[in-house]
Amino acid sequence: MTAPNGTRALRGVSLALAGATLAAAAACTSIYEVPIDTPIQAKLDVTPFSRVHVVGFISGGAEDVDANMETVRLLRSQLRTKSRLRVIEADPLPLQQVARDQAKGPATPGRDAAPAQADVPAGMAFPEKILDEKDLEAYEPLFANAAYWKKIGEEFQQPLIVTGTVIFRPHQASGIVTQEREVYDNFGRRTVVPMRVYMERKGYILRPKLVFIDGRTGAVLYQESYREERLYPTQQNVPALSSFFEQMDAVLPSFLNTLSTTRVRGSRTMLK
Repeated sequence: MTAPNGTRALRGVSLALAGATLAAAAACTSIYEVPIDTPIQAKLDVTPFSRVHVVGFISGGAEDVDANMETVRLLRSQLRTKSRLRVIEADPLPLQQVARDQAKGPATPGRDAAPAQADVPAGMAFPEKILDEKDLEAYEPLFANAAYWKKIGEEFQQPLIVTGTVIFRPHQASGIVTQEREVYDNFGRRTVVPMRVYMERKGYILRPKLVFIDGRTGAVLYQESYREERLYPTQQNVPALSSFFEQMDAVLPSFLNTLSTTRVRGSRTMLK
């Protein structure tokens, strides 16, 4: 039985395409990677500024890590090497006390008190200790106090001001997690298989909020919040400070991209 002409034509086309594919594959004698460099534009225009002042943070959580001081040191260190802005070296401001003083208002008329009373919501008290994010709510009006930040800017030649809040607190969790286990068969051959096991873990949660303020006007230019979490097996003793730096490493690229254009480097696989 003879196939219809249309069927024979389709078979011919299929064979021709298959032959072209095989020929192309045969011609591709090697595989190589092409580097790709993609620029990511800065989130904030910092051209009006020549200086940057990391003034400090309202912080709380783990008592064995001073999240305020460690964050100030880390951000200043990054800015010295990866930003064109001159980093101002000055003691961090006691922002928690400043916020409390502003909520009370000037104690004595005519004295050099913090300008402008902060608008703390009625019934909201300052907690004795800052343990979690909810305890920060009473301090939030500080960042909107343009008169105060303008005064700080005048003292330091109107820099870009970096401030905010940092919570670094212990955290525990338990549940089913997936682990890779090595398995050997009767012939001693090794394979790695995923296994679901119940595990109790402990670690830390990092919640920084970075606020960028114009030292010329005291106005907030930009702010961004982050959340990082690291959990470890209970038998693994990870120092709190090590976990803090590990989590800050994940935040730093975004922080630097706020101030300057960054580049993401990667590669694509090509056939030759």
